[in-house]
Amino acid sequence: MKIKILGGLLVAALAITSVANAQTRTPVINHRQHTQERRINQGVRSGRLTRNEAGHLRNDERRIRAEKRTAMAEGRMGPRERRHIRRQENRVSRRIYRDKHNARVR
Repeated sequence: MKIKILGGLLVAALAITSVANAQTRTPVINHRQHTQERRINQGVRSGRLTRNEAGHLRNDERRIRAEKRTAMAEGRMGPRERRHIRRQENRVSRRIYRDKHNARVR
């Protein structure tokens, strides 16, 4: 009887931890951040972004990562926080495009 109870508790504990881990992961946001960093670096290498523009864009990305860490501090990120971070990433993405396609070159 005790073995069944302990086995059940063990299974329940594993299920809870796996659900908690699933909620703390943000693969879409992580992929987006890496992609935008690559776009910034490629713009610098090609000369389409000036050092100043790249610095501003990297600061924007750094600020978004800090907000993500703050949102994840409580253990999970809610839909409102995800939407907020996604909107910020969209703004930075548009800014990367505009900065890469303006008349300024390095």
